[in-house]
Amino acid sequence: MTAVTGELHGPGPEQTERQEQAQGQRQAQEQGRWYGPDRDRRRRDRGRPDRGHRRGRLCRTLLAALLAAAVVLPLSAATRPGIPAPPPAVLPAPLPPAGLATAYAANRDNAAEAARMAAADGDLSRAAVDRSLASPARHLLHLDARGTGQVTEVFGDLAHATRVAVLVPGSDTTLDTYARFHTAAESLYRRLTDDQRTRDHRIRGHRTRDQRAHDQRTRDHERRRTRVAVVAWLGYRTPATISTAVLTPGRAARAAPHLRRFLRELRTLTAPGPASLALLCHSYGTVVCARAAPALTGLGVTDIALVGSPGTGAASAAALHTSARVWAARGAADWIAEVPHVRADLFGTTVGFGTDPVSPSFGARVFAAGSGGHSDYFTPGSASLANLARIVLGESAEVTRA
Repeated sequence: MTAVTGELHGPGPEQTERQEQAQGQRQAQEQGRWYGPDRDRRRRDRGRPDRGHRRGRLCRTLLAALLAAAVVLPLSAATRPGIPAPPPAVLPAPLPPAGLATAYAANRDNAAEAARMAAADGDLSRAAVDRSLASPARHLLHLDARGTGQVTEVFGDLAHATRVAVLVPGSDTTLDTYARFHTAAESLYRRLTDDQRTRDHRIRGHRTRDQRAHDQRTRDHERRRTRVAVVAWLGYRTPATISTAVLTPGRAARAAPHLRRFLRELRTLTAPGPASLALLCHSYGTVVCARAAPALTGLGVTDIALVGSPGTGAASAAALHTSARVWAARGAADWIAEVPHVRADLFGTTVGFGTDPVSPSFGARVFAAGSGGHSDYFTPGSASLANLARIVLGESAEVTRA
C-alpha cells in the first residue's frame, strides 16, 4: 500500500526537497557554479568565487555576439561621406633630413587649403581640425585630409634624434578624433624630455663635485647625449570600435606594408646616422605592429610595446619573428581584458586575435601599467607612461614589471 500510495501521490516533502537539491546541484555544476555546504568555505578561499565564472560567461556571450556579427554583417565599417580636400602635397622621395622644414611647410599649406574647402562645403567641424593642423607650431610629415584622413606628425627634432618613438593608434582614430592621439604623443614627448633634463641635471651635479674631470665629462656627455623625437603615425584607415572590421585582421594586413614603408623612410631622416626606433602600439594598432614585425629586421626597431591589446594574431612573442624586445601591458581598468582571446575561421575570414599578450604563455616582457583604463596609457603621471618612456630611452632595466 505504501508503495502504491507513494506512486499515486508522489514523494513526500523530505524526499522532494532532497531531489530538488540534487537537481539544483547538477544544474549548478553544469553552469560552472557550486552550491552546498562548502560554498562559504570556497568563498573565503577564493575571495570572489563567482567572479571568474561571471567573466567566463561574459566572454562566451561576447564571443557569440561577435561571431554572429561577423557572419550576419558585412565585413566593412560604414564610411563617412566624402569630404572635399586637396590631394597630399608632392614631396621629394626619399626625403632628406634637410628637407624636413620644406615638408612641414608644404603640409601646413595643404591643411590650410583643406580647411578652406571643408568650410566651403559646410563641414565646420572638419574645417576646425584642418586649421589646427595648419598652425605654424605643427610639424606634419604627411597629410591626407580626404575622407577619414591620415596624418603623421613629429614632436621634437627628428633630423638629429638618436632615439625615436613611433606611436601606432587603434580603432576610431581618424582626422576628426586626431586631437586625442596628438595629446598622447605630446604627453610622451614631454615625459621623454623631462627625463632627459633630469638625467642631465644629475650629470651636471656630479661634474661640479669633480672639477678635475670637468672638461672630459663634458665632452663625453655631449657624445653620449640622447636626442629624442616622437612620431604620431596615423597612416592607415582604422576600424570603428563598433564594427565587424575591428574583429578581423583585414585592416591590419593592409596597414602593415604602409608602416614598414614609413619606417624605412624614417631611417633616412635622421642624421648623422639612423636612430633607434621603438614601436608603441595601442589596441587594434597592436595587430598592425604584429603584422609588420617580421619584416622590420634591419630597420633599427629595438623595442615593440603592445598596450591595451585585444591580441595580435600571433600565438607568442616568438611567433612575431622579430629581434626587437617585445613588451606588453594592460591597465587594471582596461575593458579589453573582457574580450575573448580566441581566433576562429568563419567562411574564409579570421575572427579574433588569439593569445592575450600579457599572459605568461605569450612570452612578452609584461610591465606595470597602473590602474588606468583603455585610453589612459599616455596619461601624464601614470605608471604606463613612465615605463613607455624608459622603453624608448633604452632603459630596460628600469622598467617596472607587472
